[in-house]
Amino acid sequence: MKILITGSKGFVGKNLTAELINRGYSDVLEYDIDTNPKELDNFTKECNFVFHLAGVNRPENQEDFMKGNFGFTSKLLDNLKKHKNKAPVLISSSIQAALNNPYGKSKKAGEDLMFEYGKENGVKVYVYRLPNVFGKWCRPNYNSAVATFCHNIAHDLSIQVNDPNILMRLVYIDDLVNLFIEKLNNKNLQLTKKGEFENVEPIHEIKLGEITELIYSFKESRKTLEVPNLGDAFTKKLYSTYLSYLPTDKFSYPLKMNKDNRGSFTEFLKSPERGQVSINIAKPGIVKGQHWHHTKNEKFLVVSGQGVIRFRKIDSDEVIEYFVSGEKLEVVDIPVGYTHNIENLGETDMVTVMWVNEVYDKDKPDTYFLPL
Repeated sequence: MKILITGSKGFVGKNLTAELINRGYSDVLEYDIDTNPKELDNFTKECNFVFHLAGVNRPENQEDFMKGNFGFTSKLLDNLKKHKNKAPVLISSSIQAALNNPYGKSKKAGEDLMFEYGKENGVKVYVYRLPNVFGKWCRPNYNSAVATFCHNIAHDLSIQVNDPNILMRLVYIDDLVNLFIEKLNNKNLQLTKKGEFENVEPIHEIKLGEITELIYSFKESRKTLEVPNLGDAFTKKLYSTYLSYLPTDKFSYPLKMNKDNRGSFTEFLKSPERGQVSINIAKPGIVKGQHWHHTKNEKFLVVSGQGVIRFRKIDSDEVIEYFVSGEKLEVVDIPVGYTHNIENLGETDMVTVMWVNEVYDKDKPDTYFLPL
C-alpha cells in the first residue's frame, strides 16, 4: 500500500508518518510545502490512501487562508480525478469550520469540497473536525497553547493566561494517530454522507488554568521528587508532552545525597499514592537499619554488591537472615513488627534500591530504633 501524506512535516503529519513506519508501512509518500510540486502528480497517480493534513494556520494575508485550505485541497482532488484514482481520502479540518472567521470559512470550504468529491466520484472521504491537538513535536508560540506553555515553562520563560477559566477541549496526538490508522486498516467502511464528520476521541476537557498548574507542578517535581498522578489519562499525556520540550542540556537533574562515613542515602521518587523510592549505598562492613515500624513497610532490592538482611520480631530472640547479591536480583519484603538491618558483606559498595509504602513524614516517621 502506498500512502500519501500531505503536510507530512507538520505536527500531525510528522507523528503519523513516524507511526506508520513503526507499523511496517514502507511506501509512505511525503508531501510538504518544500516538496517539488511535480511530485504531487506522481503521488496522486500511485497512492492507495490519502491523509490530507496540509493547511494554513497563520498566513501573512487573510486571503491565503482560502488559498491554502481550499485551493490546495482542490488541486489535490483534481490530480486524483485526472488519474481516475479512487483512493480513500482522510482530511483534517478544525472545529473552527463552524465559526464565521477567515480561517473557519476556509476550512469549511475544504470540507464541502471533500464531501462533494466523495459523492460525485464514489470515493470514501473521511472528514475530522479536530479540537486542539497536543503532544510531542507541536510548534510552540504558534497555534497551540499547550505547546507554548510546555516550551516556555520548561525554558524558564513567562507565559500569559488571559482567562484561566476557559474550558479547553483537547485530543492527544497518539490517540488521533491511532484513529487515523484505524481508518486506513478498516476495509468495510461505507461512503460518507455530506456533513457526516468522523468521531474524535477521547477528548479531554479541562480549564486552561488547571493545565498551567499541572505543567508548573511537572517542573517542580524535580525538586519535590513527586511523580504526577499517572492514573489520570490527561495528566499522563500532558507530562509526556512537557518532557518533550525540555532543553537538551536539561534532561538530567541532581539529587540530594545524604552522605556520611557509612555511605549515602538518596531519595529518588515520591508519590502520595505509591510511596517513595530511594537509593542506599553502604560501604564494606557497614550495618544500616536497626529499627522497626508499625505500619510502614518496605521492599529492598540489592543491585550491586553482596550482603545480608536480618530480621527479628520485637518480642523474639530468633534472627532470620536473607543473603542478597547484585548477581541475583531478588526483592526482600520488610514486614511490620520486625526490627531489621542490612549489612554489606562484600569488599565493594553495596547498592540497594529501597521502596517504602509512604512518603517520609518527619512528624510521623513510624520508625523505632531497636538493635537486633
